[in-house]
Amino acid sequence: MLTGGIEGLAPVVAPGAAGAVSSASGVAGAPFGDVLKSAVAGVDGLESQAATAVGGLLQGNGVDVHDAMIAIQKADMAFELTLAVRNKAVAAYQQVMSMQF
Repeated sequence: MLTGGIEGLAPVVAPGAAGAVSSASGVAGAPFGDVLKSAVAGVDGLESQAATAVGGLLQGNGVDVHDAMIAIQKADMAFELTLAVRNKAVAAYQQVMSMQF
């Protein structure tokens, strides 16, 4: 376990060590898979909210156009961010797998 950090960087703590905190979820010792699942669930929730807002707009249930557009844009931005993170993770995995030991 490394406790000293490079100037300007946070110290590195081994996973499972006391005090290890995942910065994405704020949960102590949360596995990366769980953080990823919660992020995908959040994107799915935003997409369902957007679909509900569009459905309410089309049916005339008192949903304003700007509220529906904001919900659509939130879902789109969340999906684009998730896609970018996935692409970076796949690229990192491919780079590690191409290393010769």
